[in-house]
Amino acid sequence: MKFKITCLLFLTLTWLGYSQNNNLKGVVNNSAFQPVENVNVVLENSTRGTETDVSGQFQIENIETGTYTLTFSFLGYKTKEVEIVVSPNQDLDLGVITLYEGNEILNEVVLYGGNGNKFSRKQTAYVSKLPLKDIENTQVYSTITTSLLESQVITNFDDALKNAVGVENLWTSTGRGGDGAGYYALRGFAVQPQLVNGLPGLTNGTINAANIERIEVIKGPSATLFGNAVSSYGGLINVVTKKPFAGTGGELSFTSGSYGFNQIVGDFNTALDKDKNIYFRLNTSFSRSESFQDAGFKQSFFVAPSLSYKVNNKLSFSFYGEITQAEQTNPMFLFLNRGAPSIASNLDELGYDNKLSFTSNDITLQNPTQNYRVEMDYKLSDKWQSQTLLSRSSTSTKGYYSYLYDFGGNPVDTFSRYINKQNANTETADIQQNFIGNFNVLGLRNRMVVGIDYLNTTSVDNSTSYAYYGSVQADGTTEAGYPLSTSGIDAALASATVNNIKTEYNIFSIYASDVLNITENFSAMVGLRFDHFDNKGELSNSEDDYNQSTFSPKFGLMFQPILNKLSVFANYQNGFTNVAPTLVGDPSAGPQTLKTFDPEQANQLEFGIKTNLFSNRLNATVSYYDIKVIDQVITDPDSPFNKIQGGEVVSRGFEIEVNANPLDGLNIRAGFSDNFSETTESDNVNILNKRPLEAGPETLYNLWANYEFQEGLLEGFGLGAGFNGASERFAINYASTGEFILPSYTVANASLFYQANQYRISLKLNNAFNKEYYKGWTTITPQMPRALIANFTYKF
Repeated sequence: MKFKITCLLFLTLTWLGYSQNNNLKGVVNNSAFQPVENVNVVLENSTRGTETDVSGQFQIENIETGTYTLTFSFLGYKTKEVEIVVSPNQDLDLGVITLYEGNEILNEVVLYGGNGNKFSRKQTAYVSKLPLKDIENTQVYSTITTSLLESQVITNFDDALKNAVGVENLWTSTGRGGDGAGYYALRGFAVQPQLVNGLPGLTNGTINAANIERIEVIKGPSATLFGNAVSSYGGLINVVTKKPFAGTGGELSFTSGSYGFNQIVGDFNTALDKDKNIYFRLNTSFSRSESFQDAGFKQSFFVAPSLSYKVNNKLSFSFYGEITQAEQTNPMFLFLNRGAPSIASNLDELGYDNKLSFTSNDITLQNPTQNYRVEMDYKLSDKWQSQTLLSRSSTSTKGYYSYLYDFGGNPVDTFSRYINKQNANTETADIQQNFIGNFNVLGLRNRMVVGIDYLNTTSVDNSTSYAYYGSVQADGTTEAGYPLSTSGIDAALASATVNNIKTEYNIFSIYASDVLNITENFSAMVGLRFDHFDNKGELSNSEDDYNQSTFSPKFGLMFQPILNKLSVFANYQNGFTNVAPTLVGDPSAGPQTLKTFDPEQANQLEFGIKTNLFSNRLNATVSYYDIKVIDQVITDPDSPFNKIQGGEVVSRGFEIEVNANPLDGLNIRAGFSDNFSETTESDNVNILNKRPLEAGPETLYNLWANYEFQEGLLEGFGLGAGFNGASERFAINYASTGEFILPSYTVANASLFYQANQYRISLKLNNAFNKEYYKGWTTITPQMPRALIANFTYKF
């Protein structure tokens, strides 16, 4: 399989032809005759576009003959439209285009590759907190675009993330307090999606896919710019939501499919004043789906208002909100025993009937969530901009949670059910102040961000303790029948204790990052963060309080042998985890003492290449990384009563991502990753020299190709097809338990669609060959069988 995937990616890289059309170029200056960089240059009614470089120059290649409107837009300047006529076999030089300062809103322009490469995004301001092009960024990241989500008729967040190279679902969102929006393996470490538009945004339920503009998966330890609270050693996941744009319009969408899935989505955008300085956008959605098992459902309603207000040519404000009401039965994981020997080592021995849910639709969890974000941008000068950000999030869990746990022994497939009543809430507040500069020092160009950040997180847990509530066997045989009803559970929990736990922590940070162009083709990125962690712990217990400070550096080098087309990069990135003090010393010899530690550290070395070739038709990233986690707290081998920082974990591997547009109408997305992870130093013999369970499968791969007919009787019709898969993985792998292996899988998907100017009709078949497959992290979670989905979208 590895050989086949490698051959497929090689063919994708090499099979690229491009049409010999006409080229367009020019220069953009301001009224002072100075070049303006990063101006958005877009051919209207198309996805064709580019940006001006540092000298104000732009070029769009391979334009078909015809008449076009060319739009120039940039923050603080009036948008300018130029009518152009492209003649056969003739390049067009527009000369100098002058932009004037003005009072006008600018939407976030989505620029694809120059010939309509819809699966690749070329620039983002979130990954580096600077408007930096991918090809000049030393960090690796995957972007899942709106066009890719639309092509695949994506209706849930887990399916969307299958397009990110090296990402695998470990643990679907349970709705339980503190579990968040699921866990995913990334570069050998578990990560959760905890960023919304670059700021903390938590949820105990699933993320609604209807409000996603794009998803950015940022690879490697990223604490320098984002801290450790929202990232992991493998990276982080940033969800970018839909925002207001200049104009009036929207869409209505209805999707229906197998297992009772129905979703209706509304999106409306308009100006609120006659001068068109204030734009308002409203997204809303309601969805409900049943389970493919004998019981289970999910339903959610959300409303997401957003507002952009351009006060003048220097000052602008924006607001974003999302209010979600969700209810679901929690997915019934089969928890494997983490301490006792496992008799069953695979699914065949377990005899699991995956059509059984072991729950009922009366036992549900509610997950109300709110996320808010306010931004103020102020243009201090031609070189500096101020960005002030405030975010608040609140997510709650109320209802009944249950799980099945394998205690081992005979019969081999017996699981005990445990239940509790959830009542938990987590709130965050984050304030950031960034100063973003683009200036020259001694003739060398600097793009810099300097920022301060304050994060407060407070959690309240008033859930009950867990109670035993009967046993079942994996094949459905009931060992001890208990009523799966709220009244039965309430009776079982009548004597349960109720938690009264409130915890809090604060993080104060200051950071700086600079991209220095030593030459036009050679640049260096240097970053540093100072982070102070103030842990209040449980507020009723002052003895668990502690604070810790650390520095987190970052460094990268980028060389472009072919400017804006091919780059070679290397980076060093850092992550860290705060470590609580612990008591040490022989208790029989007297009172123990409290020992403090330095934060645990993760350091990554990475190198690779990025391409932007054939007039943006081929965007590829190939990289190799090596992450080493050090300073984990372990028992001192010379003294069982002492703790030292000597634990180590290594994770290394390579990733390939390809976004190709070999001919007009055809877009291809392909990825392959291979990861080796091992605990190399530990006092726990259960995990020593073993692959960590959070690392997931060693090998992951994905492919999606979408073609739309461009002319003739079939114009507007299209089809898509692809697959994603993984090698086998350990659900459990401890010295004390033995192994439980979940098998490898490859799942195929396909779609048909027709789209015109104002509507799109799509039909999608997921898991076309009805593959039975599983995921898990000390758990066994069956995945969705074959499902058919139909969508109708009307745009206005």
